[in-house]
Amino acid sequence: MTGAAAHVVVVDDEADARAMVGDYLRMHGFEISLCDGGGALRRRLAEVTPDLIVLDLNMPEEDGLSIVRDLKGRSSIPIIMLTATASPIDRVVGLELGADDYLPKPCELRELVARIRSVLRRAAQGRAVSEPAAPARPEGGVRFGRMIVDTETLRLRDEAGTEQILTRSEYALLKAFLDNPKRVLTRERLLDLADARDPEAFDRAIDVRINRIRKKVEPDPANPRFIKTVRGMGYVFRPDGD
Repeated sequence: MTGAAAHVVVVDDEADARAMVGDYLRMHGFEISLCDGGGALRRRLAEVTPDLIVLDLNMPEEDGLSIVRDLKGRSSIPIIMLTATASPIDRVVGLELGADDYLPKPCELRELVARIRSVLRRAAQGRAVSEPAAPARPEGGVRFGRMIVDTETLRLRDEAGTEQILTRSEYALLKAFLDNPKRVLTRERLLDLADARDPEAFDRAIDVRINRIRKKVEPDPANPRFIKTVRGMGYVFRPDGD
């Protein structure tokens, strides 16, 4: 969105919390829409396509995880989850469903702004058309094995034409592999290459994202050919599946 404020939709069933987050984000230059649940969010999405959604997971009308599942099945709008639970289960499930980041609730609003800007930056980088170092880029995207990654639409398709949507975080991580074929990459290095540095980052978050990608690119995700685990070190991408 060149020359325009990024549009963020805040979804929270608590009116005071919703208004507080919205006011703070407006103060920092964002265009804001406020929604009190999944129904209001879908009505708003029928009118506009925002740049990012801040979504409370714990809502009585419809839980946030089901909303994440629905949205990520049909769009690549980045989502930052807010969760009041101390358990990591919701966070891990949310990441597996395609959410781009998370924060505990109540959150530090300055950190929320920083996370939003980081996710938006990754999204902008994902939209940028760039020439990967390898492998070769045929018409319509980057090919490896039987898969083609469309770097403009962030869609993944096979030779039969079947398409899957990549989330921004999935694309950023997959691009890190595409740019560094046959090199062992540690989790730390992947965090840097995918611009996913997170002060609370843990190995499990990277593993979750890689498992999501494997489900989309591997013929047998349980026995990966392209993204292989190097025990005690990290991961290596083999574009030929050898």
